[in-house]
Amino acid sequence: MYQSRANNPRLSSWVELDSQSDFPIQNLPFGVASWENNDPRLVSRIGAFVIDLNYLHEKGFFQGIELPKDIFKSTVLNPFIELGKNTTCALRDRLSILLEDSTDYAEAQRHSETFLILEDQVQMHLPLAIGDYTDFYSSIEHATNIGKMLRDASNPLLPNWRHLPVAYHGRSSSIRVSGTPVIRPNGQTKLATAESPIFGASRNVDFELEMAFVIGKSNALGHPVTVEQAEEHIFGLMLFNDWSARDIQAWEYVPLGPFLAKNFASTVSPWIVTLEALEPFKVQGPVQDPEVLSYLQYSGALNYDIKLQVAIQPAGAEPSVICHSNFKYMYWNMCQQLAHHTVNGCNMQVGDLCASGTISGHEPNSFGSMMELSWRGTQPIDLGNGLTRGYIEDGDTVILSGYGRANGVRVGFGKASAKLLPAVQY
Repeated sequence: MYQSRANNPRLSSWVELDSQSDFPIQNLPFGVASWENNDPRLVSRIGAFVIDLNYLHEKGFFQGIELPKDIFKSTVLNPFIELGKNTTCALRDRLSILLEDSTDYAEAQRHSETFLILEDQVQMHLPLAIGDYTDFYSSIEHATNIGKMLRDASNPLLPNWRHLPVAYHGRSSSIRVSGTPVIRPNGQTKLATAESPIFGASRNVDFELEMAFVIGKSNALGHPVTVEQAEEHIFGLMLFNDWSARDIQAWEYVPLGPFLAKNFASTVSPWIVTLEALEPFKVQGPVQDPEVLSYLQYSGALNYDIKLQVAIQPAGAEPSVICHSNFKYMYWNMCQQLAHHTVNGCNMQVGDLCASGTISGHEPNSFGSMMELSWRGTQPIDLGNGLTRGYIEDGDTVILSGYGRANGVRVGFGKASAKLLPAVQY
């Protein structure tokens, strides 16, 4: 792992920062934004400000780092990520020098009114060209809850679950950046008491609280990525809401799994937090029993203590937090997921996304989906002011957020939010 100076918890910045900001000098994530009449371009973030990387590059502040002339004028991060970790990490470290209080680069502060733009004055864009997207199913608590509801309460996990990271191929074309509305999907559903299915709008639209990792280094077809190599192939993480239509899913998922129930929308946060920035939050994962096969074995801490929460904001009302979870609960970690994904020789490309699957904990308020929180709608959730929810209703906005805290430093992801709109009428 690249040893980053930007992670130093003693660093402070000349930029004024709120103590609860997700974006201290120790974060410096990457995204894509536009403002005024500019085309979308690559940016970073500190506090309430977006950082214009192209301006700093043109003014020579990145001198000594080998960067193509117009690299920050790209409308997606893929070309920048493809430069490799030695370059992207060096760039993040240089930013930490430019923004550090009492820095040798005091000249940067004199340009601050030009390269620092208030975040409420910019439009954030989907930061990647996502070629492929895979959704894992790696929380044992979530898999157990779903198994109890849909299979056998006494034997909820399928025989393969503890032996491999289960996953399915999702639909990358419907992934949208935070703030993009989601339209309620139509499809086939079948009531338990009915003999035949019907067509119409899903009645059981759900969120799934997930994290997604971004592939930062490709592997050649036929050449797997080992658990030990995986971190070199992961650029960073994003918040991920894998919207789901549970009633469509219940009818279609046998024998090949979800299709229309999952491919209509996914929401991601606009900022990619680098794996290096998350290094201070590494923790040991759960004990895996039985022992996994050799290609999935690992040593050290590969889980991450990232506190997660979900809020629902009904139209005209205040948000109500309904879930507190943590990324550290994952039974299968990201390195195992990537090793399994490629063990057959599957070639991953820069910009591909792999989502964790729903992140649930042991306690009912840590369940990462409405299906679990309301137990298939039988125990509606109290949102206050007389409002309850079994599933997501039209006009509701679902808001995901998350952060890690260590050594007095908070590093977060911002928000991944989207409003559910009514279905298209046929």
